[in-house]
Amino acid sequence: QVQLVESGGGLVQAGGSLRLSCVASRSTFSMYTVGWYRQAPGKQRELVAAITSAGSINYADSVKGRFTISRDNAKNTVYLQMNSLKPEDTAVYYCTLPIFDSWGQGTQVTVSS
Repeated sequence: QVQLVESGGGLVQAGGSLRLSCVASRSTFSMYTVGWYRQAPGKQRELVAAITSAGSINYADSVKGRFTISRDNAKNTVYLQMNSLKPEDTAVYYCTLPIFDSWGQGTQVTVSS
């Protein structure tokens, strides 16, 4: 089992930026794909971005060019840099290690218009 702890959410105006962090408890973190998902009220959870152990990256079309996922394996941490935020980015953001089906508790991101 692995614990994931997200941080960095908050309230920001449209056009602003936030950086989310997710710290994993597992020392072999570098071996696994890590993903960021989000869930807005009344909507299904959706993939935002994912990064493999080799550094391959996948983004949802809705965030391409605005969000950047990265990882620091020495710190067991994955980041999500979010720029040019829009009100429709408002959601609870979760990080996950799919191989363990482990999820963090989520961090709220609210973008005001």
